[in-house]
Amino acid sequence: MDITETTDVLVVGSGIGGCATALAAARAGAEVTLATKATEPEHAASWWAQGGIAVTRTAPESFKADILAASDDTADPEAVELLVENAKPAVEDVLFETLSIPFDGDEEEYAYGREAAHSKRRILHVDASTGRHILGPFLNHLSSLESVTIHQDTAALELITHEGRVHGAYVEHDGDVQPVFAGATVLATGGVGELYPQSTNPDGSTGDGIAMAALAGASVRDMEYVQFHPTVYTGDDPFLLSEAVRGEGAFLRNGDGERFMPEIHADAELAPRDVVARAVATEYERTGDVLLDVSPLDFEDEFPDLAAMCADRAIDWREGIPVSPAEHFLCGGIAVDTEGKTTLDRLFAVGECSATGVHGANRLASTSLLEGLVWGLRAGDAAAGFEPDRIEAPELLDRDPALAEGFGEDKSVRLRRVMEEYVGLERSPEGLQRATGVLRRLKGEVDAYIRTRTSRELYELRGKSVSALLIARAAAENERSKGCHYLTEPAHAD
Repeated sequence: MDITETTDVLVVGSGIGGCATALAAARAGAEVTLATKATEPEHAASWWAQGGIAVTRTAPESFKADILAASDDTADPEAVELLVENAKPAVEDVLFETLSIPFDGDEEEYAYGREAAHSKRRILHVDASTGRHILGPFLNHLSSLESVTIHQDTAALELITHEGRVHGAYVEHDGDVQPVFAGATVLATGGVGELYPQSTNPDGSTGDGIAMAALAGASVRDMEYVQFHPTVYTGDDPFLLSEAVRGEGAFLRNGDGERFMPEIHADAELAPRDVVARAVATEYERTGDVLLDVSPLDFEDEFPDLAAMCADRAIDWREGIPVSPAEHFLCGGIAVDTEGKTTLDRLFAVGECSATGVHGANRLASTSLLEGLVWGLRAGDAAAGFEPDRIEAPELLDRDPALAEGFGEDKSVRLRRVMEEYVGLERSPEGLQRATGVLRRLKGEVDAYIRTRTSRELYELRGKSVSALLIARAAAENERSKGCHYLTEPAHAD
């Protein structure tokens, strides 16, 4: 494996959080190694961000209020303050000046969009494919920096720890495993989409970073808050339909042709995601179908990328686009402070695998790219300057990589079935207890294998089993319905 054995900063993951971390660390004078499982930019979730990136314009207080309201008043006000106050300088520095992202609009004014639970137009976007227009140039820019080395198709398997300090990680490429010692290690490994049958996440969203950090002793928080996006085409070759479409006037109809959201929430289709997702699921079950009606807008002109996706799948959008909820974003994760520091020395986390406190029980639309950018810049700056230490690390090198035929797929199918049935949009205390028991046994079966074997597939399975158990346990321990954690039989309902 052609990868350096020591580096100042090891970044694991190549979404916007990982890229921002690498950029800031390099600017601070650090040598940076970025290891990513991705073989193409589109393998990172940031690539698929459609709506855009929310920014602070002339009303920062309303932005803060919208984030708190969408979270069902559970977001950390100090974290929200940090996000909003740093939004404009971070976007101007990186997206405008460094990357020159061609956001929609003209020379005089950007075409700011509006999405669910936003009280004002404040979202910068490029059509409905903002993520790819940011991430591609970002990775190209990092590749041009002498102090940044990017290794694709390279998975982190386990953190190297000693007496509460993280010294790097074991990484795998093409079956070879080796330690990479780092002054600071930053996890930017994304979400947990593969825990559910339907997700907007790319393949490989297996909760690796969360599992590695938790097993090493780092604190996690808010793991029960798993957000489902309400408007996803879940037929063959599924795709997400951005909230920006509803922000421009599209609405939802059930199988009887009735518009139902105005009776459920004062903001109708622009209610918080958790509210809309549950309503869509209810109407789908009750009437057999839910359609996104885009007739109020010039769909082809305003959202050409989405119109093309419909055409590729033989969907006549003029008749309405079939939608249903799918897992979208983990609002919790590895607990971090304002600089992305975890509870373990020299371990940082950014992006979806981290829990900054910004999202609380439910994420406001188009804040994920912003959070990854703001915390990534802060984490990269804080992570630079540590000297790497080589220590005696546990041996992972000589284990048998082979798995029994069907072992991984069988466990993954069982896990997804349990998560869908008991830890999805709606939950019950009894179901969560049942899920916790099943997932505990499944994790034990994976642990038994991992003592004697080392392979990417097995460690991804461990990531899924650990993350699923953390989510189920947190949900079982939280008796209060809030945001994404909706109990059908709550002990305490607000």
